[in-house]
Amino acid sequence: MSDEAHFSAEQPRAQAPARFPYPVCNPGRSQDSGSPSGSQPQETVRVAVLKRRADFLAANRGKRVAMPAFVLLVYHRHDDNPDMRVGYTVTKKTGNAVVRNRIKRRFRALVQSLLPVGGVEGADHILIGRRAAFHGNFDDLYRQLSKALARMRR
Repeated sequence: MSDEAHFSAEQPRAQAPARFPYPVCNPGRSQDSGSPSGSQPQETVRVAVLKRRADFLAANRGKRVAMPAFVLLVYHRHDDNPDMRVGYTVTKKTGNAVVRNRIKRRFRALVQSLLPVGGVEGADHILIGRRAAFHGNFDDLYRQLSKALARMRR
């Protein structure tokens, strides 16, 4: 026997079409512009995610607003960085991993829509989840976060 590999002379079959045959984009915006149609380009507000335990502990010294579905902590950092940072905490007491992850997903969706507009610049925002965030209506969560952010701006 030889050490040569035997390759088939057949041509490879055509591949299946792409999973998304059309570009995935927001239908409310045109694909070529990054800003909503008919408006001036807006200054983008960066929202970073907190990962370090020390940042969470520091934010615990800030202001807090308790709502039925969560507790919002806001800590003004004393640096010159105007970016907002956000962190999510959901304890095991709230539920199993499925429940905790769903609450965090809901919080991420809320923060994506509300924090750039209503958040406090140069501050860390922490959302501590409660069980009501799992069972509650998303519109109620939206109203609660809007109200909590308005209280923080006072």
